[in-house]
Amino acid sequence: MVDPVIASRLQFALTTIVHIIFPVMSMGLAPFLVYFTWKEIRGGAPVYEQLRRFWTKIFAVSFVVGTVTGIVLEFEFGTNFAAFSTFAGELFGGPLATEGMMAFMLEATFLGVFVFGRERVSDRLYFVSSVAVAAGTWLSAVWILIANSWMQTPRGFELAQKSGQTIVHLTDPLAAYANPRFPYMFVHMQNAAVESVALFMAGVAAYHVFRHHVWGYPVDEISFWETTLKIALVALLVTAPLQVIHGDLYARHVYETQPQKFAAMEAVWETDSYVPEYLIAFPTSLADVTDPRAKELFGFGIPGGASWLASGGDAQATIRGLDTFETEAPPVAIVFWSFRAMVGMGFWFILLAFWGGYRWWRGQLLEDDLLHKALMASSLLGILAVELGWVVTEVGRQPWVVQGVLQTSEGVSPGLTGAEATATLVGFAVVYLGLLSLYTYVVARIIRSGPPGSDDLRSTPTPSDADRGKPASGVAGDD
Repeated sequence: MVDPVIASRLQFALTTIVHIIFPVMSMGLAPFLVYFTWKEIRGGAPVYEQLRRFWTKIFAVSFVVGTVTGIVLEFEFGTNFAAFSTFAGELFGGPLATEGMMAFMLEATFLGVFVFGRERVSDRLYFVSSVAVAAGTWLSAVWILIANSWMQTPRGFELAQKSGQTIVHLTDPLAAYANPRFPYMFVHMQNAAVESVALFMAGVAAYHVFRHHVWGYPVDEISFWETTLKIALVALLVTAPLQVIHGDLYARHVYETQPQKFAAMEAVWETDSYVPEYLIAFPTSLADVTDPRAKELFGFGIPGGASWLASGGDAQATIRGLDTFETEAPPVAIVFWSFRAMVGMGFWFILLAFWGGYRWWRGQLLEDDLLHKALMASSLLGILAVELGWVVTEVGRQPWVVQGVLQTSEGVSPGLTGAEATATLVGFAVVYLGLLSLYTYVVARIIRSGPPGSDDLRSTPTPSDADRGKPASGVAGDD
């Protein structure tokens, strides 16, 4: 049987990797839905009603599956990481409870109005519901990231004894919850979610535009897909450069607060200066894949780039090597290659955004078949980049579960056996992969069905219009 520490870590990693897909979709779609709703209510083109109704379906499915998979994660703290829960529960439990009582309830309450209430409430209340749903979605991220960022840069606590056990005692809530890592994580995660959804929207739209304008096949509601592609490109033009610029600041903060993680990201084993930043790296042997070392890799990079990144402008800056830390190094291969892939995709997204923007400016956006293929191939890469980013964040922190305070091996449930942990790992793998397959099937069905047709966009009086005796300005209820 697998060691209970390893099995518990694998189980939590598996469930988190699957779960994060759904919050990314819902958080990324939220600002788009607010915009679509606002344009529809302000009397915009009928396509905005189509956009709102179509993407609301995918948002709702993502919310439901994300809720199911997310609740399980909180139970895993008790079943697999009971020692950690006992140790950090006083601080860690607060943000998780607040997320449920504040953010989830806000989102869940108004989601019913947003999905089913278009013809039953006034325009103003309906728009408020879209904003409330979006706010609830993003507030969930606030509290979850507060909890996780504290594990990266713990502040505002002291160690105390309770019933013979060492626990975290919260002494300064403001310092703990507004810890140095939180703003970096929040901006990076939320921007990544919007960027990932923009890539997904662009990829799906590019498929239909390609079939219609390049292959000449008839596509229903082609104006819907053309508008989707253009809106997605606008979002990409904003989020793709911002993600890379902010990533530079984030990496510098990691160097200052978690130097061991940064050394793993760059595969620096011996303290050195003028360390290159490999944009593309190739292993020269099998050992370089499983045990990468910056000095032994063949690649294309920026001389002194890693030192410049760490110091904020000094290419001669010294980076502390992994060999100098007292604790064992994190799994360097996982961290190093995940970071390379994530950064590489980040620059690819910038290229895609400006490529699409240039073609749009030249009036060739709808006919560029190579661009369409590139967007289709990249439609899920944003989500993959988010996954790799979390791999770097969590694996790079090892062997700590709370940086510098509690090691992961000390946080696992003391009574958990290898057989129990292995059994639940296998069970969760089957269930979660099944849920992911079902989600993929449902979203694919929604996409194949397409947006509501123009004939379905009937005018229906809303309560506010009827009270004022105005002409109908509402729209038909959702499918």
